[in-house]
Amino acid sequence: MGLIIGLDLCDAYTQVSCYEKEKTWTFPTIICKCKNEEEWYVGEEAYARNLVGNGILIDKLLNQISKNGTATIENVKYEAIRLMELFLERVLKLPQEEYQTEEIDQLAITLPSLEGKVMDAFLYCADYLGIPRSKVHIISHEESFVYYVLSQKKEIWSNQVGLFDLSADRLCYYELKVQRGMQKMMVVAESEEQEEAFNLDILENPPGAKMADKILSSCAERLLDRKLFSTIILSGKGFARQDWAPEFMRVICPRRKVYVENALFSQGAALRAADYLQEKTSYPFTCICEGRLKSTVSMQVVYKDRVSQLVVAAAGENWYESKSTMEFILDGSRNLEFVITPMDPKKKRTETVELDGFPQRPPRTTRIQVNVGFLSDSVMALSVRDKGFGEIFEATDAVVRREVRL
Repeated sequence: MGLIIGLDLCDAYTQVSCYEKEKTWTFPTIICKCKNEEEWYVGEEAYARNLVGNGILIDKLLNQISKNGTATIENVKYEAIRLMELFLERVLKLPQEEYQTEEIDQLAITLPSLEGKVMDAFLYCADYLGIPRSKVHIISHEESFVYYVLSQKKEIWSNQVGLFDLSADRLCYYELKVQRGMQKMMVVAESEEQEEAFNLDILENPPGAKMADKILSSCAERLLDRKLFSTIILSGKGFARQDWAPEFMRVICPRRKVYVENALFSQGAALRAADYLQEKTSYPFTCICEGRLKSTVSMQVVYKDRVSQLVVAAAGENWYESKSTMEFILDGSRNLEFVITPMDPKKKRTETVELDGFPQRPPRTTRIQVNVGFLSDSVMALSVRDKGFGEIFEATDAVVRREVRL
């Protein structure tokens, strides 16, 4: 059996966890090329090579991809995607060498936020690494948080769950709640970067630590006020130790469980990766978070003389992986109607797509192909193409393309 890997990748740090394995690797997200050498180094070894003056250091690899960045080393220009390929190749060698197998059954990469261009880049990296795209999944930190929490005992998530993630460059608060009483359990996770972030270097002196404790305490009082929590989780380098934050701990501890888990996102990603291998999911719930659709898209169709709603994409589906191709025969209509149903059914609405430029034909003599995909969790992209009708009416070049906000 091959490896099932969860990889948490941020501009500041990278963590790697394997499903049902105890070891987790944590290191800075940097890559270094030594002068007059072909070899590349990552993490702490990259820092070491740079410190002795023999290496050229490149950081902020995610940001480089987002901005189409490049780096020139010894008169050779490297595209951001190429740097990420080299970085991932060396990162994945760590578990491969540890567990003596090169085979990867599933790889889930979790990111602080999702951007289509960056997600595309990781699939190009998978091609370079020789990993089939079907085995690579890009998910958000919010989704990793959901899978980590829902893999725990029910008492952990019986009420709301809060997560404070304090790393070198950000303070982010996550919140999860389970909604019951419906046909299918729904889990909703949200997150928000906090303006109160601070440099972790201030924790090294008593006055700085006291100020950081005061900042976090105020933040916690505001975020947790009048809410019922079963659990608070602390994650990130800033919580490797908690002795600097006595007031913050006093605020978050009363009447709730408090845990520290510094590898939460990579472990959550590994759990998600493992679930892709199951015929039937171990997590039978609808997940609403970044990376998942927050609305259901459907169409009213007639099948075997019965009117029904055809679900094109359901709330909770991964928008990046949700793609469909359908064919219909028009019953005299010159438009298509898509019903958008968000979590609040009162906001349900219909979006009409006019088939401008399509040929005029009698009812039931026009076959169309509808391709649906998503540019984000809030934008649906679709194309409608005329396929004619057998030998009676030849297909034309007529096509309509639209972007629909959900």
